[in-house]
Amino acid sequence: MADTEKITMNINVVDLGQIDLLVARGYYSNRADLIRAAIRNQIAKHEEVIKQTITSEAFSVGIMGMGRKTLEALRAANKQLEIKVVGMLVIADDVSPELADAVIKSIQVRGVLRASDAVKTKLADRIEA
Repeated sequence: MADTEKITMNINVVDLGQIDLLVARGYYSNRADLIRAAIRNQIAKHEEVIKQTITSEAFSVGIMGMGRKTLEALRAANKQLEIKVVGMLVIADDVSPELADAVIKSIQVRGVLRASDAVKTKLADRIEA
């Protein structure tokens, strides 16, 4: 599983030209390197707010996976999940929409949610992106 995601963004032509100047001068090897550095700098600038939010709102950080066996055990125990993830949530392909519906009360993902289209559709009213 890749640890990166591709995003698309719009940028005005002057900013793009300035990025290209910095790349041409050798400050960055390409546009993507500059953009990644800028993102890392902003995350570092707001590190305390990020830490406080993760702690106060009880987010898990990293990659969380949910498979059929785990969800079936929770259903058997009559438990429901309120999932909060900063990173990636992967709901395995072996999880049926009905099983997900029975066990998952809510999902908040700050990052990437990977699940079948059927599961996403079934849980659409409980997914906060």
